[in-house]
Amino acid sequence: MIIRIFLLIFILLFTSNTFSQLERVINKADYPFWLYLPADSIMKSNPPVLIFLHGKSLSGNNLNSVRRYGVINAIEKGLKMPAIVIAPQIRRGQSWIPSKVLSTLKYVMANYKIDTNRIYVAGMSLGGSGTYLFASTYPEIIAAAVAMCGRGNSSDMCKLAELNLWIHHGKRDRDVPLSESNKIVNAIKKCNKDANLKFTVYDNYGHSEIARVFYRDEIYDWLFQFKKNDKKE
Repeated sequence: MIIRIFLLIFILLFTSNTFSQLERVINKADYPFWLYLPADSIMKSNPPVLIFLHGKSLSGNNLNSVRRYGVINAIEKGLKMPAIVIAPQIRRGQSWIPSKVLSTLKYVMANYKIDTNRIYVAGMSLGGSGTYLFASTYPEIIAAAVAMCGRGNSSDMCKLAELNLWIHHGKRDRDVPLSESNKIVNAIKKCNKDANLKFTVYDNYGHSEIARVFYRDEIYDWLFQFKKNDKKE
């Protein structure tokens, strides 16, 4: 009986600690968003910030939808994340607006000590398009970006060419064809042949399967190596 009581207390404490790291932030920025805070030991050392922009299927007015796949879901499934994560949500039918994404970052900067040289953005599909738009609008802020199966505006490519960028796309994608990423890659290389650009094509992935990349340490290891104005291979 005593063992069961101690076990119950342990489970309650562990659960409380887990959920205390993830909180809803409503009416504090232009978008509602999930805020993930890493362990205290990381928070005390001015952590980096990762902004996650979701795809069209997670849009709406239920913030829990943003937990269905992507960075927040990966964390809840055990991914170790040494960074603050911002995961905003747009309403159905909307597209990402850079100034509104920035408002969520400004909230975090006003309330937590962060490493302003280590701010990152990652997104998939509509969020991949939002990643291109946000990073090209505020290239002076973003240290590195990961975009999956998104569409880009040709006028933004020269700004993206100055960033550390990793593009992912599935060859079997029927929603956003691989040609969209090819256009972006070619445009970036035209602007800057020495751009620090990675482009990974997955032969067996369609549109939704590309989300599996969010559950792998490699994209975060790649992102977090960069500091603003400090390029690496």
